[in-house]
Amino acid sequence: MNKLSRQEERLDYLLEAFKADSENYKNIGVSDKRAEKEQLLRSLMNVRMPKELPDQVIRVQDEYLGACAEEKGIVRLEDIPLIKDNISIWQGDITRLEVDAIVNAANSMMLGCFLPMHTCIDNQIHTFAGVQLRQECNDKMDQLRERFGNDYEQPTSIPMLTEAYNLPAKKVVHIVGPIVCGRLTPDLEKKLEDCYTNTLDMCLKNGLKSLAFCCISTGVFHFPNKRAAEIATEAVAKWSLRHPNSMDRIIFNVFKDEGKKYYEELLR
Repeated sequence: MNKLSRQEERLDYLLEAFKADSENYKNIGVSDKRAEKEQLLRSLMNVRMPKELPDQVIRVQDEYLGACAEEKGIVRLEDIPLIKDNISIWQGDITRLEVDAIVNAANSMMLGCFLPMHTCIDNQIHTFAGVQLRQECNDKMDQLRERFGNDYEQPTSIPMLTEAYNLPAKKVVHIVGPIVCGRLTPDLEKKLEDCYTNTLDMCLKNGLKSLAFCCISTGVFHFPNKRAAEIATEAVAKWSLRHPNSMDRIIFNVFKDEGKKYYEELLR
């Protein structure tokens, strides 16, 4: 059996397994087109609450997502040019990066995005890491709720470290960025700076030497892109002066051309 046929077999198996796992969608129809099957599986994963799955389902899911990573193409550090000192800019899908850690722009519930097929980075990371990531985040939040109360939500700028499971990266740093609802204030700017500083502190503490930052808070949290890039580069520069030679590589991962332009201007 060739790789494509084996992957299609995994996809069909997982669709039936995730349908059976869902009370609301167990009778949903399945297209015979592969692209639509992939979208349905991702959607079922997106809406699923954290809970155990049989070992066999997890094994097939891991094989499927591993093959997905190969299909998308894994990007290694040596494939990413240096821009300045140990800094790189890379435009593309952060889930392709084989680094020690990638940063996820999370929400305060820390369980990922539940909107089917949403384009946010939180959805992308949880989808291609696999359902184990949501389970680990939930376990960590349960522990924090036991300590701080049932209403606990993750504060802005405080990172949480998890495994990366089926992503090429080793770890994921989840962090809640500041939400801009109206005027941009010095407090919001300081909270964004803290996101970068605290994430780097966590990497230093855990021996993580290569890190890819997403553009924290610039999506649905409405932080202005140019100012966010200025704060990000300034925060990383100040941290690096305090901790010389602590990181082998720091990558600013951008998705849009606009973001790439700002970072290139700031780092030239």
